[in-house]
Amino acid sequence: MPRVKRAVHARKKRKSLLSLAKGSWGGRKNLVGQARMTVEKGLAYAYRDRRNKKRDFRRLWIVRINAAARNHGLSYSKFIQGLNQAGVTLDRKVLSDIAVHDDAAFAELVKVASGGLEQNT
Repeated sequence: MPRVKRAVHARKKRKSLLSLAKGSWGGRKNLVGQARMTVEKGLAYAYRDRRNKKRDFRRLWIVRINAAARNHGLSYSKFIQGLNQAGVTLDRKVLSDIAVHDDAAFAELVKVASGGLEQNT
């Protein structure tokens, strides 16, 4: 079996690992063993939180829609139910943006939702 000299590749691996650990405190940024554990933990958190970010934003949108709907005399659940019954297919991200930036348009959506509720009761 031929002899393998690892110096160049090993240095490259360590250097890329230490660049990922940049910004950490103490030995976590310049000791390879500690840096490896730091980077692995950080990557695990990043993977997890890419998924959690979706649920966090949905919660924020729902809070904003609820606040705007209550200003117009309707609860969030009744507002969403009315929109569904009226056949309006706007997602919560768009509804939240309308609630924050365009009160007149949101008032029209509340009217549509109220109409949808009255139509099916």
